[in-house]
Amino acid sequence: MTAVSAAQPDPTAAIDSAPKATPPSGQQKSSVAARLISLTGHWAVRLGLVVIALVWLMPTAGLLSSSLRSPEDIAVSGWWQVFDLNSSFPWVINASQLTGANYDSLLANELVTGSLFTTLLITVPSTITVVIIGALAGYAFAWLDFPGRDWCFLVVVGLLVVPVQVALIPVAKLFNTLGLFETTPGVVVFHTAFGLPFAVFLLRNFFAEIPRELLEAARLDGAGEVRLFTRVVLPLGGPAIASLGIFQFLWVWNDMLVSLIFADASSPPITVALQQQVRQFGNNIDVLAPGAFVSMIIPLIVFFAFQRQFVSGMMAGAVK
Repeated sequence: MTAVSAAQPDPTAAIDSAPKATPPSGQQKSSVAARLISLTGHWAVRLGLVVIALVWLMPTAGLLSSSLRSPEDIAVSGWWQVFDLNSSFPWVINASQLTGANYDSLLANELVTGSLFTTLLITVPSTITVVIIGALAGYAFAWLDFPGRDWCFLVVVGLLVVPVQVALIPVAKLFNTLGLFETTPGVVVFHTAFGLPFAVFLLRNFFAEIPRELLEAARLDGAGEVRLFTRVVLPLGGPAIASLGIFQFLWVWNDMLVSLIFADASSPPITVALQQQVRQFGNNIDVLAPGAFVSMIIPLIVFFAFQRQFVSGMMAGAVK
């Protein structure tokens, strides 16, 4: 028995003597690259984001500095001259070039100040109406069964590709017949009509991701469609609704084409009012610069105030 046992091969020795498998050169390179990315990824990503943020904010900073400089200084030098480049620390602000007289001129211009109020009268109703109707229609397309539901939704999707420019002349003739041409309500109706297809499409897809079991449980508890919509669907759809509101607000606030055609010339929105200032007074920079900055800063405030809901709404539905 001892001799037979000694003659048997040792399996561990065979494993030790076997040649070691080496990873391909490509895998070695990829692992080295992964290590380099893991070592440099954090600061590299942060540095890249800082650079992108500075480039994105540079026009805003330039417009702000121009709104605080006198027309004489703007005529002879660029906006960056507001910084004292000759000092030891190059980002010291040269206070001698800053003045608040431009904003005094802006407040004294009744056309521009009144245009801000007109812009709010157009933007706020257009945004609220689109959100309300879009939410109701999105819930109906997602969870209510009615004849022709799918075909109606296909029509809504088809309306997404209709450009605004195609409808300008037909809608102008229709509004002229209805008495809405060159009126503030006419601009609100136009923005509402062209904002609804995207609103219905976005909210329908978001509401469709709500678990069916949750809605059925609410129905078993005695909730009707109205209570189900207000108590269950709307709270869950808050991020998507906030994203839609931001999109609609920014689109209507920054619009110029529709307002230029359909708005009242005596009380135009801010974009048209600034365009009229350029046309009438080409060198009226003491009104144009602060007016353009005010027109731009309000949408930025709205965006940054709701940026958390905006990101949540954009990411909603990306993963289950």
